[in-house]
Amino acid sequence: MKTALITGITGQDGSYLAEYLVGLGYRVYGLVRSDAGLASWLSPIADRLELVRGDMRDHASLEMAFEKARPDEVYNLASQTSVPTSWELPDQTCDINVGGLARLLQIVERRRPYTRVYQASSSDMFGDVDGSRHELTPLRPTSPYGISKMAAHRLCDAYRRRGIYAVSGILFNHESPRRRPEMVTRKITRAVAAWAHGDRTKLKLGDLGARRDWGFAGDYVRAMHAMLQQPLPKDYVLGTGKSHSVGDFLAQSLAALRLLNGKGLAFSTLEEWVEIDPGLLRVGEIHNARADAAQARRDFGWTPHVGFPALVRMMLEADLKALAS
Repeated sequence: MKTALITGITGQDGSYLAEYLVGLGYRVYGLVRSDAGLASWLSPIADRLELVRGDMRDHASLEMAFEKARPDEVYNLASQTSVPTSWELPDQTCDINVGGLARLLQIVERRRPYTRVYQASSSDMFGDVDGSRHELTPLRPTSPYGISKMAAHRLCDAYRRRGIYAVSGILFNHESPRRRPEMVTRKITRAVAAWAHGDRTKLKLGDLGARRDWGFAGDYVRAMHAMLQQPLPKDYVLGTGKSHSVGDFLAQSLAALRLLNGKGLAFSTLEEWVEIDPGLLRVGEIHNARADAAQARRDFGWTPHVGFPALVRMMLEADLKALAS
């Protein structure tokens, strides 16, 4: 039986990955900072998980967690993921995203150098460039978050040259009903669900024209695992290859509402429901992010199963159910 250690296990990606690995027969350890308990969606597999205390900023706690798990595979999904927060707290962002990985890789090299390591990189490393991005696209990040992810990405490559099996998954935006509520996709589906229940609070958004390559998080964790099963360590870009704007996501949410409850909302103008908040406009905005995942398709046959309309409907349906209950 293989053993995996997942940092960030209570987050969106960590929870889907834990479910997937448990289904494959893995023994799964999850790194948590406190004894606050599991996220509700991990409850069905709680008896097959073991939580270990640790903080990405504390080497000693990471070493103790690693020694307890003695993992065959480490999935480093813990990070500070908010671009706006990275501008407010660039030092903490770098300490968690770069320093945390550095501590993990050092522990692996000293304790179990045959342990395989997956690093969650980000499409934000590419910055605002034209066309689809692939593994050889130059990295030009435009935020402290993107810069921290690029530094961690380079660190993986450096340790790989020292003989450690370390790979980076360069993931484009991936969403689910487990996405944090402050993220734009959940802000939209939660607002539309609230409108369906009679709420008339305006939804505050930034750039409606910003385009992202949005996929389903559950599809992406399959690829994370597949990356660590390859004969040689290699980095991979993951995404659907199609981009949609924030405005498209809102329109698709309204269309999904009509399908789910048989009626839509009585709009006269969008301005009645949505307010453009200048405070939400990003410095160094990435205008059109789109992935070229051809290498993942070639090497291990990965393709996303959930398309854009199904993803939006899944998220809205979950938020509607949450409000109804």
